[in-house]
Amino acid sequence: MKAYNTPGHFRLAILSILVVIIGAGCSVTRGIKDNQAIVRKVTIKGVDKEFSEEALNYVDKEQQPNNWLNLQFYYLFSGNGKRKIGEAPALLDSNLVEFSRMQIQKYLVNKGFLKAKVADSIIVKKKKAQLFFTATEGPLFKIRNFKDSIADPKVQELYRKTRKDYSHINKGSRFDTDSLAYDRDQFYLVMKRNGYYDFYRQYINYLPDSSFNKSIVDVVMTIDNPQGKTEHPVYTINNTLVTVARSNGRTPGKADTIQVDSQFRFVDFSGKFKPRTVTDYIFQRKGELYDIDKQTLTTSRLSELNVFRNVPNPTYEKLPDSSNRLNTKIDVVPLKLMSDRVEAEFLFNQGRFGYNLGNTFTNRNIFKQAATLQIKLNWSILFDNGNSSVNQGIQNQDFRAGASVIYPRLLLPFKFPNLAKFGVPHTTFSTNFQLFYQKGLVERRSFINSVTYDFFETARKQHSVTPISIEFSSGSIDPVAKAELLKQNRYSYVYLIGRTTFTSGSQYTFQYNAQELNSYKNFIYFRGGLDLGGGTLSLLSKLVNAPRDTLGQRTLFGYAFSQYVKTEVDYRWYRSLGGEKQFIFRFNPGIGVPYGNSNQLIFEKNFYTGGANDIRAWLPRTLGPGQFNRASYGVGGAADTTRSRLKYLDQFGEIKMVANAEYRYKLMDNFFGTKLKGAFFIDAGNVWRLHKTADNPNGEFRFNNILQSTAIGIGTGLRFDLGFFVFRLDAAFKFKDPQFNGSDQWVFVKHFDELFKTGEFKEAYLRANKTGVDNNGKILGDSYSFLQLNFGIGLPF
Repeated sequence: MKAYNTPGHFRLAILSILVVIIGAGCSVTRGIKDNQAIVRKVTIKGVDKEFSEEALNYVDKEQQPNNWLNLQFYYLFSGNGKRKIGEAPALLDSNLVEFSRMQIQKYLVNKGFLKAKVADSIIVKKKKAQLFFTATEGPLFKIRNFKDSIADPKVQELYRKTRKDYSHINKGSRFDTDSLAYDRDQFYLVMKRNGYYDFYRQYINYLPDSSFNKSIVDVVMTIDNPQGKTEHPVYTINNTLVTVARSNGRTPGKADTIQVDSQFRFVDFSGKFKPRTVTDYIFQRKGELYDIDKQTLTTSRLSELNVFRNVPNPTYEKLPDSSNRLNTKIDVVPLKLMSDRVEAEFLFNQGRFGYNLGNTFTNRNIFKQAATLQIKLNWSILFDNGNSSVNQGIQNQDFRAGASVIYPRLLLPFKFPNLAKFGVPHTTFSTNFQLFYQKGLVERRSFINSVTYDFFETARKQHSVTPISIEFSSGSIDPVAKAELLKQNRYSYVYLIGRTTFTSGSQYTFQYNAQELNSYKNFIYFRGGLDLGGGTLSLLSKLVNAPRDTLGQRTLFGYAFSQYVKTEVDYRWYRSLGGEKQFIFRFNPGIGVPYGNSNQLIFEKNFYTGGANDIRAWLPRTLGPGQFNRASYGVGGAADTTRSRLKYLDQFGEIKMVANAEYRYKLMDNFFGTKLKGAFFIDAGNVWRLHKTADNPNGEFRFNNILQSTAIGIGTGLRFDLGFFVFRLDAAFKFKDPQFNGSDQWVFVKHFDELFKTGEFKEAYLRANKTGVDNNGKILGDSYSFLQLNFGIGLPF
């Protein structure tokens, strides 16, 4: 995900286009013939508040009022319906109005108002129709008595034992046919979980006996036996045949049949899989009762392995004898073994430009065990337009290379229970190398190796444990830059970006409710992580009495090692507001503390804020720490050069707090093939230094200064939902900027007149934060930008 800051005229043009499209005052009746009318309002009267919103859904969709924006896009772009854009006008149809009346009446009867009657009326004015449905509900019928009549004693025992876990039917409750249907479906699943393979919903019936004068209903639930039988048969699992086709779905020629054990036979026409790859995720074992949940679980887990493109439900065949046993057959079709994805981006940022090239090679089935090999390469380069006294031409380059092997199971030196019930566990071996180069300042290299275990405790609780992560990093500072920084007593930056260090650490992450993130339910999401580094190395160094370097730090293998503890939390509160409207609140704090052998965090372990998924009114790494202002470097050539050299490197912290609030809503169902959604948001937060430092004046964390040093951004956005991914455009404005003091912080209010033009405020900011002067006397540097446009894939959180 990348955020881009575009030139002012381009941003203004985009916003203008959005305003024209959204604010166009088009008539909703344009194109409607004289003998036609468009439905603009539907009112339902006489229905209890509990059911009024649901009753609206029983109005035929073609008689429900159009979304205004959907309708305007239809008129503007669809070519009178030739293209599927927007929403065609809902034209009044008296037959559909009558159908809607009957559906609403039926709905009320199903909800227990057995005497309900619904009348309709229509008012048409200036080609706009209003529909009125008036209900006379009558008395609410309640259940007086409920009993069961079940022919099979074992089924009756199972029903009475489990009924309290799911039933909505009780004495005194509303007589509701939806509740009857729900109870029938739930007991059907109970039977299917307990070996009743041949059981069908049709065996379950409800016989109501109502007294219209007393508004009561007696209900008898019956379950019949199969025709000609005295009981429902219970089935157990026998043998299982697994067949793997070729990637084209064919099974030509012959393939060896492997007898895995007393249950499984394995036939692989592709010749690329070991039996365990599939059998580990088949949850129905020989001798067990047939269980529909285990059948579904088998299908889900085999699909999640991401090596099969077609995983149908297992099929069952009854043995011809009277043993009530089932032979299982599972047929799967593999995906293509290898894939390669190339990605390219062109980026621009206040006149700077560059590109990002990436390539990901994937082998989905190494060692014939559904283990995935991924090799990733990424190279990005950024050019400068000359607004700097130092970084002209290539400004920085970032090269990354990584390889990982991911096994769909936990590889441990001891026996461990199968944790695949709630999700496929993974063991990941990874190695990553990064080379970062910034012209005129530093070249940093880092090398990380780790082993990680991911598994699910329940469907909602996911754990990730990295027992070992070894990181080696080193930096080489440009000699001229180093001399200038030392001359200005900026020792901490020289030490931070130029030192060579390594550490051995462990990480743990807990995640809750991740499976709900794409839903519109009411839920809470939580993700918390703990990162510990250097503890084992510290103990080892003391045991061997390792020597110390010139800074007093203990060394191993000739290098100082780092010690730290770091934790970060991501808490989100999701609330549905009906339909596809949703409100989300997010709180994302974190802290990293160096200790023992370190007085600073490793450069890569620090926190940064700003960007498309964070505080969106600021670019990444351009906010904070605290109230730090880069104008504090002073004036003159040395200060200008320092500002230029340390750009994107001096705004970090050991403490982070970010909060976001976002309202999401649907604009239209069909916008050039996508579902168009919108959002309004407010972002707040910052990063802070753990202690007071000379390099970042006013950048330290203080409880009595949290509000003063907190940044606030506001904005709106569009989301283009293509189903398989979401393309996002957010426009965010700086509302409160903590680098200033007092009332000057409220930049959106105080300098509103300079949002899209240059005035005294922006000119003063450029002079105070300049990075040099060119040969013509023009001040170099970045001017103040209120608006940040963020282009991205996926939702911000």
